[in-house]
Amino acid sequence: MVNKRRMSTREVVSLAMLIAVTVVISRFFLIPIPMTHGNVNLCDCGIFIAALLFGRREGAIVGAFSGLLLDLISGYTQYMFFSFIVHGLEGFIAGWIGGNNKKMSAKLIAVPVGIVIMVAGYWLTDTLLYGFKVGLIGVPMNFIQGIVGGVVAFIVAIPLQNRIPRLMGE
Repeated sequence: MVNKRRMSTREVVSLAMLIAVTVVISRFFLIPIPMTHGNVNLCDCGIFIAALLFGRREGAIVGAFSGLLLDLISGYTQYMFFSFIVHGLEGFIAGWIGGNNKKMSAKLIAVPVGIVIMVAGYWLTDTLLYGFKVGLIGVPMNFIQGIVGGVVAFIVAIPLQNRIPRLMGE
């Protein structure tokens, strides 16, 4: 059954802060990639932290809005709506598999699946916008971005999962 519970003000504010932190760290650690019209950043780190700690809805919200806002303020407006979808789906699926789940095995599956979704989404995006070759050029860098984001997320999220109060409702 789908949870149709409304979000509290505390939950909305917590998600807004997660989005803001994700955008700031992504903007601070930004490496442009020539030939791909994109960059390597830590956006995936914030998405995976939200997904692993709080679940699919929160992972999707943080992913979608972080991706959109980061592209908007970074000058990559052609990617905004694609990033909304790709990073939102990445956060949703990672949170669905590994969020609210204390089992480490679920979290270890969730992050690589999220990375594959992100890489495939940006390959498709780059292919649609700029052609097949540009899409392929971005694949290795997107994998690196996802792996770095996933590793950093594990370093941050796993120790916190039993220490932070449940900000989001079940």
